[in-house]
Amino acid sequence: MLTKRIIPCLDIKNGRTVKGVQFENIRDAGDPVELAKWYAGQGADELVFLDITATNEERKTFAALVRDIARHIDIPFTVGGGISAVADVEVLLHAGADKVSINSSAIRNPQLVEELAKHFGSQCVTVAIDTKYTDASGWKVYARAGTVETEHATVDWARSVTDLGAGEILLTSMNNDGTKAGFALDITGEVARAVSVPVIASGGAGTKQHFADAFNVAHADAALAASLFHFRELGVPELKQYLKDKGIAIRI
Repeated sequence: MLTKRIIPCLDIKNGRTVKGVQFENIRDAGDPVELAKWYAGQGADELVFLDITATNEERKTFAALVRDIARHIDIPFTVGGGISAVADVEVLLHAGADKVSINSSAIRNPQLVEELAKHFGSQCVTVAIDTKYTDASGWKVYARAGTVETEHATVDWARSVTDLGAGEILLTSMNNDGTKAGFALDITGEVARAVSVPVIASGGAGTKQHFADAFNVAHADAALAASLFHFRELGVPELKQYLKDKGIAIRI
């Protein structure tokens, strides 16, 4: 049985780690290099680093910061934000990233997923899906840091990018993001059942039980959180011990 993964997420803006609620009301959460070092020492399984304004500001992710973070940690590290070409990925992998995450660029150009998978291998390509539920549209995919609704239904889009070669799905519920009310178990479970690649649950973690639910109810392969960890409301070792005690396969 594959072990489940606990993944702190560092949203980066202007070189600082930040966190908001439902993609708004952004506040400072600390220095990304120091946080990365701390999480590696805490026993996090991986880190995700997202330059959250790179796409909307039409610039590339800061490779220098990626290099600085990678120099200080020894756990896998995914980087996203402003990636639109093979050359962008080459820069980030050379800087020390293990995987890349693409979101809006995959929506604009789905063949990019296939191109990156062929060039670097599916294991290197994570497709991040920001999704939001409305009564009018159901669960839809959103682009440009959650500011633009697309025509893509979430489950259909997850299937499409997986067919194109995505090796992993990072699924963030915008409705749940930052609320600490729990992960969106319904849509996470639907996506996990629909695809054959690992699914990372994201958005809404507030308690240890929420992580257990993501694994046991939604069948996610990993669970991601930010503010809960950044502001020291829950420690990774404490969470992992709790999950192990619940009989969930986890690396201590």
